[in-house]
Amino acid sequence: MAIIREADIQSVKQRFGIIGNSSLLNNALRRAIQVAETEMSVLITGESGSGKESFSKIIHQLSARKHGQFIAINCGAIPAGTIYSELFGHEKGAYTGASTTEARKGYFETADGGTIFLDEIGEMPAETQVMLLRVLENGEFIRMGSSKAQKTNVRVVAATNVDLIKAVESKKFREDLYYRLSTVPIFVPPLRERGQDVVLLFRKFAVDFAERYRVQPIALNDEAKEILQKFRFPGNIRQLKNITEQISLLEVDNRDISAETLLSYLPPEQNTNALTLVGGGSHGEAFSNFSEREILFKVMFDLKKDVTELKKLMFELIQNGTLSSEVIKNHQDLFQNIEETEFVKPAPVSTEALVLASNYKTDKNIIEINSLNINEAQIHDIQHEEEADILSIEQKEKELILKALQKNRNKRKYAAQDLGISERTLYRKIKQYDLDNFK
Repeated sequence: MAIIREADIQSVKQRFGIIGNSSLLNNALRRAIQVAETEMSVLITGESGSGKESFSKIIHQLSARKHGQFIAINCGAIPAGTIYSELFGHEKGAYTGASTTEARKGYFETADGGTIFLDEIGEMPAETQVMLLRVLENGEFIRMGSSKAQKTNVRVVAATNVDLIKAVESKKFREDLYYRLSTVPIFVPPLRERGQDVVLLFRKFAVDFAERYRVQPIALNDEAKEILQKFRFPGNIRQLKNITEQISLLEVDNRDISAETLLSYLPPEQNTNALTLVGGGSHGEAFSNFSEREILFKVMFDLKKDVTELKKLMFELIQNGTLSSEVIKNHQDLFQNIEETEFVKPAPVSTEALVLASNYKTDKNIIEINSLNINEAQIHDIQHEEEADILSIEQKEKELILKALQKNRNKRKYAAQDLGISERTLYRKIKQYDLDNFK
């Protein structure tokens, strides 16, 4: 097997219109070029929209089968009841609906001497997996409704965006078929792991759409390019192409795309990082630039918020003696499954304790406290403590915002990204803490 040079990879990129220079992409191309000249089965893995079918075409066109047929089949798009017939054919009268038709060739018979690309192979039904294994092992298949084995010479390239190892463990995919298919695995990287390739692809799509719609190509400024590279693109290349087309069509009067304009086209739930400031959120990679102590403070903020909400509810209990179903509805995060919760009468505590409650009972609409003993001094202490907690949290939040602004030289877009919040939230926080004149 010949050594694949960098020039060989660049030649394949030009021939098949592959855009990008990331090392992960080049490694995948190198392996595709190496395996193309063999007869091995190939399993291509990668997320939906990452370009797996392009790799299957590269393998076919660089192989000795390039003059044979190439048939691409999405196993997830064919109903389970007909996929066997589609792949391996059927005899007349083999099933309901086939009685008045002639015998039909399947794709494996039609593609004899060529290549079949089985996309979403993990969706293939178990009975069809058995016959596919037989084809891979000895080149034989049997039409539906027939008992006669037929021969075919087809190379199989399969692809999946699911973890087939887990599918094997859960008995949804045959283990022997998995190992037979994955003789040579190729991983196609998601767009978010390809670095500056996303900007190159955006530029390519912008030129293509400009030619199609006869307009001037759109271009991103430096800030917009940085935002584009940080966006995770769950839909990968397909999503990037869709966004580029939207901007190309709608920004008629503005062909120089700013960060603000780009953000308006990115999905709202995607254009910010995972962790938010006070107010909750999940904890992700957004705070890699902050210290462990600061991240801990942010986690504590979420807990403080819940404690504050619980205190407010306690005050309502003190004032009204009940919690209405409306209150529970407004605090669903604190009262999940409350209707099924059984409250047990607590053991006696000292009179110095904050709350002495007894005879708890619940029904579907109300939580009652039949006995509640608390004095005004204790209520004042709770209020004072709550106010102190809020001031402490706000001070720490203000410090984190200042740190992010200083780090990014007061560029609010990047500060918001580092903080893991939207620009709108950052502007609101800046106004709240009177940081408009921060330099």
